[in-house]
Amino acid sequence: EAPQADAILAVDAELLAAEAAVVIAAAQAAEQAERDSWFDRLSDRLSQTRQGLVSRVHRLTYGRTRIDEEMLEELEEILLSSDVGPKTTDEVLTFLRGKAKDARFLPAEVVPALRTYLSDRLADGITPITAERGKLTIFLMVGVNGVGKTTTTGKIAAKFRLNDYKVLLAAADTFRAAAVDQLEVWANRAGVELIRHAEGGDAAAVVFDAIQAAKARGVEALIVDTAGRLHTKHNLMEELRKIRRIIEREAPDAIVESLLVLDATTGQNGLRQAEVFGQATPLTGVILTKLDGTAKGGVIFGIKESLGLPIRLLGVGEGLEDLREFDPSLFVDALFATTENAA
Repeated sequence: EAPQADAILAVDAELLAAEAAVVIAAAQAAEQAERDSWFDRLSDRLSQTRQGLVSRVHRLTYGRTRIDEEMLEELEEILLSSDVGPKTTDEVLTFLRGKAKDARFLPAEVVPALRTYLSDRLADGITPITAERGKLTIFLMVGVNGVGKTTTTGKIAAKFRLNDYKVLLAAADTFRAAAVDQLEVWANRAGVELIRHAEGGDAAAVVFDAIQAAKARGVEALIVDTAGRLHTKHNLMEELRKIRRIIEREAPDAIVESLLVLDATTGQNGLRQAEVFGQATPLTGVILTKLDGTAKGGVIFGIKESLGLPIRLLGVGEGLEDLREFDPSLFVDALFATTENAA
């Protein structure tokens, strides 16, 4: 009887293994299909930047037999006009000059080399936006008015809620009634609670109440939408510093993320915004929005190089599915896609 029982167990084990393999294969196929779908959408949304950057580099190198200073000067102009930024542009040119010393490195190889170089430069320090189960993480959303900060805040809340996190929103932009109302719409849509005060109230008081509520309810992701009135810079920075002090005092054990939301269409102005906000709260990453509406998406490289901050999320549209974690290799692949016939 023992050998027969062992044979039955062996058959059962094989069936379970086969079923597990089918489930894993199906999950992998679904994941790949989702990745392909995002790649296609991202590639489409980057069309303006591709035309302004990659296609122009293709045309510059097409038909040339050697890399000379005239070509590098034209390349410099292309990179700067795409808002790649002076620091990154200088580093790209230094890299290509080094490659050009090898007589076998031809102009036709510039685009593939540029693609690899930019992908490698973006890859450092990439970390997803996550919250730890059973522990409070506070996300402080900062940025000037008009960059899509409130919408992004709502989308992040919805994504956390979809993954069964305990989420709470705090409407700390108390100077814009529209921002509070907009965030309330997102809270209702995502099925999460919102802490709000009367218009014109103390933003730090909203954060204080939100932290108390988060601790009492076992919240794992507290997402705070803040004001962005850069024209009253001094008051805004003091407000952010006060909020930060409240967080450190009332939630000393919480994980704190300060995420700067930047509008890609502002280009290099975004770097100056980062400097201002970084003075008030230590920034842990950048969320780049409206990337589909600009030919200057090259600013993503300038942000990474100049600020030393990782790009955490990309926004390329209005839908919830249009805000995704930043994947450097996928981004560069999408940026350089469908350029074979650009020349």
